This record gives sequence, structure tokens and C-alpha cells, in this order.
Amino acid sequence: MSYCSYIPAMTGEKKALHGNYHDNYYGFPIHDDNELFGRLIMEINQAGLSWETILKKEATFRKAYHQFNIKKVAAYTEKDRERLMADAGIIRNRLKINAAIENAKSILQLQKEYGSFEKWLDHHHPKTKEEWVKLFKKTFRFTGGEIVNEFLMSTGYLPGAHVESCPVYKKVLKARPAWNSKVKSQNSKAGNK
Repeated sequence: MSYCSYIPAMTGEKKALHGNYHDNYYGFPIHDDNELFGRLIMEINQAGLSWETILKKEATFRKAYHQFNIKKVAAYTEKDRERLMADAGIIRNRLKINAAIENAKSILQLQKEYGSFEKWLDHHHPKTKEEWVKLFKKTFRFTGGEIVNEFLMSTGYLPGAHVESCPVYKKVLKARPAWNSKVKSQNSKAGNK
């Protein structure tokens, strides 16, 4: 069952929570490194839990991790780790907290080498899911296959966030996701003839 067909069956607060994410964020490209980092944090923290749990805690994740500011998170000390471990508003898992901090440091390095986290992703696009997983495991912490797949699908680097019959699918295409770049470049070449 796709996320798109799952939403209409929901009701109340659950539908509003998932509906907002599905309709306005899922599969859309992100062009801000801090927001890309934030999505990575959220996907890592979802491991073993429901996405609903993470969506409910998004505001407290933002607050706890300084609005996903990469430089600030990379500079976290042991005191910050303890603060995060004591914060009931987030997922209090030492491995996931350590991954966020170490991944922020890795992203700072990528920014130095490539100009931005987004440019690093663009530099390696396109890849198969398996190739992406290998690259992420080499570059980041706590990035297994499902985490990498969801991160890349949710940020427009891999297709599959929406089924073609979903009304949001066309909105995502207009936002020019990276996975559709091959089609875009073929269309632009055809337009130049």
C-alpha cells in the first residue's frame, strides 16, 4: 500500500499530520542544507519507530537540534549529548544522537569540498538505491538501506514518493526533483531542435 493510498483512509489529527507531510513535503526537492540535514535526522530517528511518531515530534526535534543548524550541531559537546538524552521531546537514543552530531561534522566537510550538501548529492546523482546506500554508509553514520531510501525519496533524489495517479505527483514534477532530471534534459534537448 502506497503512502498516497494510505492517507485517505486516515481521519482527524492523524490525517492532518500525515496529509500535510504527504501533500507539501514528501518527494519535494529541498535546496537548503540545514533542512536536508534535518530530514536526515528525522529519517535516522524513524528507524524502528513509526513515521507518525517522528512527525509529531518534528517541532521538538527542531528546537533540540538548533533548527537543524549544521554548524551548531557539529559543535555539540558532551553536555549537549546529555541534554539531548534528557529531552523527552525527541528520540532519546544515544546512537541516533551521536549520528546526528557526527553526520553534521561530515556535512561540514562535504560543504568545504563541494560547496554544499545539496551539491554533493547532485554530484553523485543519479545512482541506484544500492549505490546510494554504499555511499551513505561510507560517508555517514546510522544510514542503513531503508533510511537512505526514504531520505532520498523524500527529498526528490529517488522516485517513488507518490504514485502517478496521486494529485501531488504533478506538483512534485513541477518542483523538478533530481530523479526526473534525465527526462528534463531530454525534453530540453528536444525543445532546442
